Amino acid sequence: MDALHFYLFICLTSMVDAFGYEYDFAGIPVMGDRAAREPTIFSFRGKGYSSPRSLSSGDSCPLNCDCPFQWPGTVYCDHGGHNTTPSGLPAHTQYLYLQGNRLKGLRRADFTNVTELRWLVLDRNQITNELLETGVLADFVGLQKLLMNRNNLTSVPGPLPPGLNQLRLAYNQISEVPSDSLRGLVNLTLLLLQGNLLKTLGDGAMRDLKSLNLLDVSQNRFHEFPRRIPSSVQQLYLSNNSLSDLPADSFESFKDLRYLRLSHNNLSDETVPVAAYNLSSLVELDLAYNRFLGVPWVPQSLQYLYLEGNQIQAFNISSFCRMMSPVHFSRLRLLRLDGNKLSASDLPSNWMHCLRLVGHVYV
Repeated sequence: MDALHFYLFICLTSMVDAFGYEYDFAGIPVMGDRAAREPTIFSFRGKGYSSPRSLSSGDSCPLNCDCPFQWPGTVYCDHGGHNTTPSGLPAHTQYLYLQGNRLKGLRRADFTNVTELRWLVLDRNQITNELLETGVLADFVGLQKLLMNRNNLTSVPGPLPPGLNQLRLAYNQISEVPSDSLRGLVNLTLLLLQGNLLKTLGDGAMRDLKSLNLLDVSQNRFHEFPRRIPSSVQQLYLSNNSLSDLPADSFESFKDLRYLRLSHNNLSDETVPVAAYNLSSLVELDLAYNRFLGVPWVPQSLQYLYLEGNQIQAFNISSFCRMMSPVHFSRLRLLRLDGNKLSASDLPSNWMHCLRLVGHVYV
């Protein structure tokens, strides 16, 4: 996701919130494939789209649920006060929305006839690991997206179906990732674990995640940079932890890392190697609200750099351009230096020769 699309997603989420929808699905919008006629994830409650008697297949829509006629196979049972999984789910259900209820667990018997499930949304319930019947999630062999944000999970549930491509477990009480919970998830591209109690990712827990693109472990309890992250990751979010240093080889295995967020940690010049972020693939780097006294070296390919809220006292052109010429200059477009010990007068007179493309500088 490039910066422009991320901005548009945020604006879309804000507009949705303005119209009264409070759920954000852990900060990353869930986008359906219109060509494949995948439905919207937002609630249909009270919108008058329900089919009150029977569906085109002859199945009945479960009590206190909505089954929009324009999206066959879609059942909205969200925000319906359900304490248990609604009975009578149509056998052809592919997209099941159960967010905003009072579910504490799932039983295999509740899904006996449901064999085609692709999306399962369980956000904002009270689900615990103890009341998830063993195998209930693995039974959904065609499941692609599983959302269990804001529940009462204490560990990553498993086993999980091998076809999963999105797993959202943000804002639970997860303190461990069992080594077998993510086994076989070779298609997983997005894993959200922010807002939990993690201190480590565990040996071999992510060994099979060969396709992982986005990993968010912000707002956890990491004191050390987590090892064993798949090298395929292009978006890595570690903000709001307790990182105080970064080993020199922290990002050595990441050949395509594009977005790196390390804001609100305890990083400083003394504990981070000067060229730690010098990755030619990097597009965005967020180091805001740490303890830096100087601007670290960044690759010339970098476009977005956030350094606000540090203790920076000097601006060094060499941090952005090791040399300057008609073909050697920084690709930086946005630079945040506000909230430091700098003023505009501290910028060297030749800074624009290096930062030729920058559109916004905040000092």
